Amino acid sequence: MEKITETAAPGARCPPWVLRNYAVLADGERGALVDPEGRIVWLCAPRWHSDAVFSALIGGPGHFAVEPAGRRHVWGGAYQEGTLIWVNRWVGGDFVIECRDALAMPASPGRLVLLRRIRAVRGEARLRLTLDPRPGFGARRMAGPRLAGPVWTAADGTGLRLRLHGAPDAAWDPRTGLRGEFRLTAGERHDLVLELTAGAGSGPGGPAQDGPEELWRATEREWRRAVPDCSALAAPRDARHAYAVLHGLTSAAGGMVAAATTSLPERAGSGRNYDYRFAWLRDQCYAGLAVAAHGPHPLLDSAVRFTAERILADGDAVRPAYTVDGQPMPGERTLALPGYPGGSDRIGNRAATQFQLDTFGEALQLFAAAARHGRLTADAERAVRVAVDAVERRWPEPEAGLWELEERWWTHSRLSVVCGLRRIADVLPGGYGRRCAAIAGAVLAETRRRCLHPDGYWRRAADDDGPEAALLVPPARGCTAAGGSAAVLTRDRIADRLAQDGYLYRFAHRGVPLGEAEGAFLLCGFQMALATHRLGDRAGACRWFERTRAACGPPGLFAEEYDVHQRQLRGNLPQAFVHALLLECAVRLNDVSALPL
Repeated sequence: MEKITETAAPGARCPPWVLRNYAVLADGERGALVDPEGRIVWLCAPRWHSDAVFSALIGGPGHFAVEPAGRRHVWGGAYQEGTLIWVNRWVGGDFVIECRDALAMPASPGRLVLLRRIRAVRGEARLRLTLDPRPGFGARRMAGPRLAGPVWTAADGTGLRLRLHGAPDAAWDPRTGLRGEFRLTAGERHDLVLELTAGAGSGPGGPAQDGPEELWRATEREWRRAVPDCSALAAPRDARHAYAVLHGLTSAAGGMVAAATTSLPERAGSGRNYDYRFAWLRDQCYAGLAVAAHGPHPLLDSAVRFTAERILADGDAVRPAYTVDGQPMPGERTLALPGYPGGSDRIGNRAATQFQLDTFGEALQLFAAAARHGRLTADAERAVRVAVDAVERRWPEPEAGLWELEERWWTHSRLSVVCGLRRIADVLPGGYGRRCAAIAGAVLAETRRRCLHPDGYWRRAADDDGPEAALLVPPARGCTAAGGSAAVLTRDRIADRLAQDGYLYRFAHRGVPLGEAEGAFLLCGFQMALATHRLGDRAGACRWFERTRAACGPPGLFAEEYDVHQRQLRGNLPQAFVHALLLECAVRLNDVSALPL
């Protein structure tokens, strides 16, 4: 390998790509986005909800690039199966280069370690290195850069420290960061290890004290331990990849972020761009239920622990979402950045103050699923009682519902708590189980009175006859409260009015054709597959499943929405609950013995 040498600055710009082309690295405590040219354009440090150090994705400064220098090439890449280790591959007329990227595992909340291993597969590789760290969403620069042997160090003055191993011959420009170029001959490889620490995580010890080889071995070992075999499931490769995504988004503290990013627009210029770097209890329950369908797994235990802790702490004032370590989610505010094209930048989330009744219903279903696997902890059993008390007090109230809209008497929320109460009644028999069943009966009777249309289908809300894809969730879960003819009529009405080209939308926006207000909702497509399967149509369920799982890019990642006309992903990436429902479909569609409700 030739030494890294200083080169003229090639320019700090990182042009945006369509979302389907980005890969995601994650270790449970934070995530990074990598574009096809080898630029890491998004990374918050030290944790998911921390300020970004690399914010080029949303129009800010800061990135970490390893890319072919001045040579025509095409790109491609794939994840190492069962991991979030991304292998980018660049092919030119006389060269093939691979760049292997990962966040080192096991992870520490206060320290991230980013691994990059570059190899010349064929021919000579000439690559450009650029490291431009800009903490605080670009508001600060790293100061005091110093080279000691093979390691660069710097700090930002607020406790964030940087170490880079593997670029001793590059040069640090105070305006543009570290820059250089290096060459590899065929068969040669080169390692770069970037470490960012803050607070207690900046103390001695930890993974960054190891060399690159040890870090790679430990990371691969952790992925093998974390992601189970899925060969017996439908779509086994995608199912295993869903496990890897869910593991990568789940902190050691138990919380699972909804997505790795903020402010990626659902539709250009609509103002629909939000911060999803937080743990929604509902999403976490979806993931836990999907895993429970496959079998007991640490992700189920994490979901149970985190959900129980939040309910025990906050009772019927439980918030919809928290930071991954269980702290309150900050309110929403804007950033002075240009944003991803079509969007505007904001961090925090206004959902932090909402009451969403269905959160309790999903939590009760999760706890019941854990009990069936013998994984209902003492804390979770106490949380069951708190949740049931909260439902009994608050179910008659208007609330924001699954989609976090205005407060109304949403049908889905009531059916969700009926499902949860009945599931708990099944696993906690005796007097307490009878109490849960009685509450479920009362909620169902009033919901039928208010929300069941005279024609036999479920209304969207007590005051809204419109079709609503959220009403697929109870039959998808096998909840007999939403079974029988009402489930069939509701499912058929949703398919007739909310589907387009095999994809499903959440609901119709008044006066706006489907596809103009927002994209198809991928969560809903997988829920339609599950509901259709539960209603006895396995072939129809497989069609919905296959169509919906086609809505991803080369890295196999799903965002929240899909633009059916342009065949593009929309919204934050990767969306955890979409991957969770893909996994659940892969489990349940493999069960040919499932019977109609």
